Amino acid sequence: MTASETHAAIEAVVRMESARLIAGLARYTNDIGLAEELAQDAVVAALEQWPESGVPRNSGAWLMTVAKRRAVDLFRRNRELQLKYAQIGRALEAEGDGVTPDFDHAFSDDIDDDLLRLVFTACHPVLAVPARVALTLRLLGGLTTAEIARAYLVPEPTIAQRIVRAKKALAGAQVPFEVPGSAERPGRLSAVLEVIYLIFNEGYSATAGDDWMRPALCEDALRLGRVLAQLTPGEPEVHGLAALMEIQASRVRARTRPSGEPVLLLDQDRSRWDRLLINRGLAALAQAEQLGGARGPYALQAAIAACHARAFRSGDTDWARITGLYAILAEVTPSPVIELNRAVAVSMAFGPQAGLDLVDVLAAEPSLRGYHLLPSVRGDLLMKLGRPDEARLEFERAAALTRNAAERELSAGRARAAGAQAARAGPAT
Repeated sequence: MTASETHAAIEAVVRMESARLIAGLARYTNDIGLAEELAQDAVVAALEQWPESGVPRNSGAWLMTVAKRRAVDLFRRNRELQLKYAQIGRALEAEGDGVTPDFDHAFSDDIDDDLLRLVFTACHPVLAVPARVALTLRLLGGLTTAEIARAYLVPEPTIAQRIVRAKKALAGAQVPFEVPGSAERPGRLSAVLEVIYLIFNEGYSATAGDDWMRPALCEDALRLGRVLAQLTPGEPEVHGLAALMEIQASRVRARTRPSGEPVLLLDQDRSRWDRLLINRGLAALAQAEQLGGARGPYALQAAIAACHARAFRSGDTDWARITGLYAILAEVTPSPVIELNRAVAVSMAFGPQAGLDLVDVLAAEPSLRGYHLLPSVRGDLLMKLGRPDEARLEFERAAALTRNAAERELSAGRARAAGAQAARAGPAT
C-alpha cells in the first residue's frame, strides 16, 4: 500500500470510527473534551505507524487501545486524577497486557449505549439547542464545522464558536456522561432527534467530498434511531424518525450507478429498493400514527417517503397526497427548504408552471441564496417548460454552489444536456 493509499485508509477509518472512539473514551474519562483529544492523539499515532506496519484488521479497536494507553499516561502524570487512572488502568488490564489485545472485545456490544450516552450528554439543557446540535454532529457524526454549517445554512465561524463554547459549558457544569432518567428525557429528545436526522442526511446526501453518499453515517443514524425507539417506545416522533430513515435508506442501492454517478429519485430502478427496510419503515410509521403522532414533523416526512415507497413505478406516485402532506408540514415546521420541496410536489401534481411560480417566490429567500438545490429545481422546471437555455444557466449555478463532487458533475452534465438541446432548437423567433 502506498503512502497516499495508507493516508486515505486512515481518513476513512477516522470517519467511520471517530464517534465510537470518542463515545467509548468519554465513558472511561467522563470528559467529552478530553475524549476528543485522546482520539486525536490516537489518529496521530496511526499516521506515524500505519504507513510502515499497515492498517490493522480491526483498526477502530487499535485506535481505542492506543487512546486508552494515552489516557493512562495522562492520568499517571496528574495526581489529582488517580481515581480515574486506576479505573482506566483496571479496564485496560482486563483487556490484556499484550501489544495486540482482544480487539473484538475492545469494541463490544455496549458501544451502542456509549453512542447514546454521547448524544444525550451533548444535548444537555445547559447548552442552547443550536450548540447541542452542532456539538453532537461534530462528535457523533465526525462532521467538520464546514459540513455542519452547510447543513444549517449558517456561516462556518458561527458553528466553530458554538462547538468550542459547548465543550467549555459541559466541562464547567460537570455534566455526567449518561442517558438521562425518564423525567429529564422528553426535554432533550427533540434535539437528539434533530441530530440523528442531520447525521442521516449527511450520509444520504454528502454536502462535500467526492462521494454522493456516506453510508456509514446512514448506518450510525439508523442504529441510533432503532436504539432510541427501544428506549422510548411511547414517543411517536421517535418512531416517526425511525420510519423516515428506514424508508429513505431503502433507496441507497438505487441512488448510484456502478460508476458512482448519482441517480435521481424518478430515474431509480425501484426493484433495487430494499423491501425489508421499507416494511420496517411502514411498521414504524404505523406505530407513530397509533400513538397520535401523525402530524409530527418526522412522521409527516415519513408519510411522504411512504408515498414513494408504495409506488412500484414513478408514474404511480400519489403526488396530490404528497402535496397535501407538504402543506401540513409547512404549517407545523415552516421552512424555505420545505417550501422548495412542496414546489416540486406541486409541479408533479399540477404542472411545471405551477411549481415554477412557487420557486420564483422562494428565489428572494435570503437563506436559500447559497442553496444549490434551488437553481437545480428551477432548471429542471425550465427544462420541462421547453426553456433549455435558461435551464442551462440554472444548472451551471447549481454546479458552482455545491461542494460535493458527484453532485457538481451531475449538475454540470445537466447543464451540458440543456445547452445541447438549446443549440438543436436554434435561436428563438
